[in-house]
Amino acid sequence: MIVAESAYLAVAAMLLVAALGKLRDVRGFARSVAGYRVLPGGLAGPAAVAVLAAELAAAGLLLAPGGQRWGAVVAAALLAAFLAAMASVLRRGMAVDCGCFGGRDLVGAGTLLRTGLLLVLAVTAALTGPVAFAPVQLPVAAALLGLAFLPARLLRAGRPSSGPRPGTRFALAGAPEPAGDRVVYALVSPACGLCRTMLPEFAAMAARLEVVLVSAVDGYGGAGLPVVVDPDVFDRNDIPWPPYVVVTDRARTVLAAGGAAEPAQLEQVLSRIDSSGR
Repeated sequence: MIVAESAYLAVAAMLLVAALGKLRDVRGFARSVAGYRVLPGGLAGPAAVAVLAAELAAAGLLLAPGGQRWGAVVAAALLAAFLAAMASVLRRGMAVDCGCFGGRDLVGAGTLLRTGLLLVLAVTAALTGPVAFAPVQLPVAAALLGLAFLPARLLRAGRPSSGPRPGTRFALAGAPEPAGDRVVYALVSPACGLCRTMLPEFAAMAARLEVVLVSAVDGYGGAGLPVVVDPDVFDRNDIPWPPYVVVTDRARTVLAAGGAAEPAQLEQVLSRIDSSGR
């Protein structure tokens, strides 16, 4: 059956995308692993490297002649472990970045369902065993991946954007290493009038706190402030609209976050940190 015979390609593609996403920020992935709190803190780094190596090895086996069944078994074991860790997080009521594909996606019903469906594909590939490649497998594999990812996207689309929650990690690609213990990331957009209005406020705040402007597109004048361009920052962090501020510690753990369309809102976000004593 062509559907079962295409499962190995779907799983291989998923593993490659997942591994390449994590390779962009291995330390960030290690922090995501640590966030699950199922391993001692000192093992988070080695575990992250081991997961990356296993994903790449499984993908290679799935694409190698005669190695499909073993690759599928390794993939199924990884996905089963991910599924168990996510279920543990939900049972404990924790807000954790799943670290699944190198971006920020909080563990929830959507990530659990997506991982379960991918596990079904891996088990199908393992049971099917080695099959010869045929061009028709490519569109079928793409369709299978679409079906596996669609429910999670629908669940996420039906949930209103709320921004990152305290205790979770702010996912940002290409950011400089923080110089202080607290960093204010001001999310802005060149087409946002309120952002331009708030720019002097962000610049003034830099006298007492480290401030970094973050934009999804290039071309933003930073008024002397450092600017980070990350096209996926709003989606990965579930941020509804700019201007928006995220305050983190040195490890980029969120301390407070919220809209910053006016100076009073900006001060309100900062006051949440002061009142918590962190």
